[in-house]
Amino acid sequence: MENIKERTLSVLVDNSAGVLTRISGLFSRRGYNIKSLAVGETEREGVSRMTVIVSCDDRALSQIVAQLQKQECVRRVRVLENANQISRELLLIKVSTNAQNRTQVIEIANIFRARVIDASPGSLTLELTGEADKSAALFEMLGEFGILESTRTGAVAVERGSGTIYDE
Repeated sequence: MENIKERTLSVLVDNSAGVLTRISGLFSRRGYNIKSLAVGETEREGVSRMTVIVSCDDRALSQIVAQLQKQECVRRVRVLENANQISRELLLIKVSTNAQNRTQVIEIANIFRARVIDASPGSLTLELTGEADKSAALFEMLGEFGILESTRTGAVAVERGSGTIYDE
């Protein structure tokens, strides 16, 4: 039995209606759960980039890549190796605060290089950009204060160095 691990796929697709549904459907039809999915326009008109993180073994990864490449809307697929990628996600988190603990929450935010983006008498909203582990650690640290609300974008990733998804 092969080792199942997290895999990051960078997929260039046509920027048109229904593409996200077709690609995510491809994963669900084959029983692969998408752990993270982020999509946005690229520097090229009419082209979007999907960053998909899925847990699978090498055999399943090969099947996923082959199936993606068969899709008319897919222009390119690249598997990003963990050691050779830069990955970030955005976390917005609203934490319950009061006069006694507000400074403590701000100190924790500073340790993580999170920014306070909104303040009210009963809460602080923080913004954090970083790797998923960093978001999880901040979330855990702030849990004792009471997390009122949070949202995460899912990871976006690029290859380290001068290589790009456009390289052969």
